[in-house]
Amino acid sequence: KRPSLTALQAFSLFVRGKEVCAGTGEGSRWQCCGQAFRERAAMHRHVATQHARELHLVQQQQQQQLRGDNEEAAVHGVPLQRPHCDDCVELARGLPDTSALSHEALTSKEGEVLLYYCYCEVEDPEKLCAWQKALCQHLHLTGKVRVATEGINGTVGGSKVATNLYIEVMLSQPLFKDILCRDDFKSSTGGAHCFPDLRVGVFEEIVPMGIDPKKVSYKETGIHLSPQEFHREVEQHLSQASQGQSDTILLDCRNFYESKIGHFQGCLAPDIRKFSYFPSYVDENLELFRNKRVLMYCTGGIRCERGSAYLRSKAVCREVYQLKGGIHKYLEEFPDGFYRGKLFVFDDRYAICSNEDIISACRYCGALWDQYKLCSSQHCRQLVLTCPSCRKKGLTACCPPCQEKELEVASGQALKEECDCTRRRPRVPIERVSQSTLDAEK
Repeated sequence: KRPSLTALQAFSLFVRGKEVCAGTGEGSRWQCCGQAFRERAAMHRHVATQHARELHLVQQQQQQQLRGDNEEAAVHGVPLQRPHCDDCVELARGLPDTSALSHEALTSKEGEVLLYYCYCEVEDPEKLCAWQKALCQHLHLTGKVRVATEGINGTVGGSKVATNLYIEVMLSQPLFKDILCRDDFKSSTGGAHCFPDLRVGVFEEIVPMGIDPKKVSYKETGIHLSPQEFHREVEQHLSQASQGQSDTILLDCRNFYESKIGHFQGCLAPDIRKFSYFPSYVDENLELFRNKRVLMYCTGGIRCERGSAYLRSKAVCREVYQLKGGIHKYLEEFPDGFYRGKLFVFDDRYAICSNEDIISACRYCGALWDQYKLCSSQHCRQLVLTCPSCRKKGLTACCPPCQEKELEVASGQALKEECDCTRRRPRVPIERVSQSTLDAEK
């Protein structure tokens, strides 16, 4: 009876199959995914990062063959679909040819960060996730990508060569090519260094609102307004509001720490910590929205897709509009428009700017300041605005308990986010909190 392949044997066979010439002379020794490799270490690193899934499939396939039943075999007690070597080929075909590009071009620190989303029907999220991870690794991109049956949402950073290739591949992907367009990708100065790593996963929602997408669908969204149309609407709203005649609410559906350092003039900014609290905010303030025209906005537009759908489902507003492309696209056309202050971003930069306005203040002395730092308490993840002068005095925490006690660890358990800053913010209604969460808080 043939022994099954070990992981090391499968790895070795895969590498050997990519060898194009023997010896140690000039020229590449291996070719894979359109790239040429001269050094064994580089080839091994490529296979380990790009082809782990295929190697696992090879091992699974041989285990099936040893059982003598290629169609109905089960691995570890779970029915297994027949793995195809075509998966490897298909994955490789979905990656761009980078053989003509230098390593420096793909890994340059001078690059950009892309922000995008695409709502569409995804039949196989796991497959899309595997391809997306391979693509990002192939292009040396870092960041976060969420995949679900309702679509994809990503923010990735890398060199400009890499991000341009990424956009081209995404636009040519059959699943997206009739929906996504180049204008759907928002970009800002940055690079792979803006994120600690690459995280790609399958989730129930591509933006975590906490409500089943089948109950509140992106298909029931509000009316999209271009940046120019939104600008005119805001201008009219501010003019009428100054005379006490506006029937419009300019609604910021981001978190409080985002709107704190930058927002549209005359907006309503809910005091919420997470987007999953937004539905609760709407439920508790239905009378505020009754018979009103609502202009919604967020960072890149994705939260407005589900947020406007939820607000419309309550049937209290006269009209619901949303800024297409979010603040990102608005600032591209109106850098000195009605949005003042910084634009918060979810990476190591924390914020990007288009104007010189500072609308927030140091948490301790009140001086104008808008550059966030993490709370100095080891077990707190809150952001704090503390100016250089106050930081020199040791004032580096988000609230007195954090500053005084540094959130000491009790019984060896980290008390993450348990401080005054957290407690005074609205929380998810009790019926939405799982028992395990309640037990943990106890």
